[in-house]
Amino acid sequence: MMSGERGRLGRFTDAVRGGARAARDRARELRDEFRTSDEPERALVAPLLPGQELRYVGLGPVRAPGTHKAGRQLADVMADEFVDSLDPKVLFGLLNIVNPVVWVDAVLAPVRLAAGVLLLPGKVGALAAGVPEAAEPEPGPRVRREPIALTEEQEAFRALFRLSLYRPLADQLAEIAYRRRYVFSGDLATLAGSLLLFLERYTGTPLAVTDTHLHLLRMGPRPDADRPDRRQPRVLWSVPRDRVARIDSERGATGLVQLTSTIAFDDSSWIRLTQPALRDDQSRFLTAIHDLPGQRPAP
Repeated sequence: MMSGERGRLGRFTDAVRGGARAARDRARELRDEFRTSDEPERALVAPLLPGQELRYVGLGPVRAPGTHKAGRQLADVMADEFVDSLDPKVLFGLLNIVNPVVWVDAVLAPVRLAAGVLLLPGKVGALAAGVPEAAEPEPGPRVRREPIALTEEQEAFRALFRLSLYRPLADQLAEIAYRRRYVFSGDLATLAGSLLLFLERYTGTPLAVTDTHLHLLRMGPRPDADRPDRRQPRVLWSVPRDRVARIDSERGATGLVQLTSTIAFDDSSWIRLTQPALRDDQSRFLTAIHDLPGQRPAP
């Protein structure tokens, strides 16, 4: 009897030990699964940034969320005035745009500066390569619509951001600024506004941080381990670090896989960005920007 009891106790002990080993092995597998490295991305991006020390390349695209608490108070004021339509005259008044033509030229300036390119058709074609143009609406059978005449630079700008040929640029830009005013400063003619335009235009765009600049990249997701890596990243947008006033970062309810940051620039503009990043990726980003002012989440 005693021998049988000891046998059952031994089997129970072995089962507990086996379960503990299995749980430990599974925990190790999960830990390894959530451990990330940006070495493949660094190898691809570094040649694009000669003379800069590459400190971080994001593993996931950044995006501008739908709303931000800094804009909610404004929403209550705007709601009564902006009800049924996106009337350009209403938008221009709400956004303090006195002269729409001059405003378009003002919007071109930070895009030209931040993208590091002259907005001429050949340069824009190189940036937009591989991304199909948005289909323009076909004119109806009884209404003939003529494209709006633009300068060479304005046409290159329109093509780069896939805006309509048939509507004034100022109207379309005002709609973007109004729709996104909760997550950025509300003026497209700023550094934050130029970054917002590139985020609106392109998907799959991670951030990169060097010792001198912040960059927005065009780069697809990393392929599976058994497939060749044919990515050809491009730098879409750049700004010197000394033009970044501060970066405030926080982890939300899904902090394990998401980091939210508000980037403020020296022209008083700001933009709210969300990065789908695991803790390793978050740690690399926060380390890369440690010398910039701002609030950081607790470790």
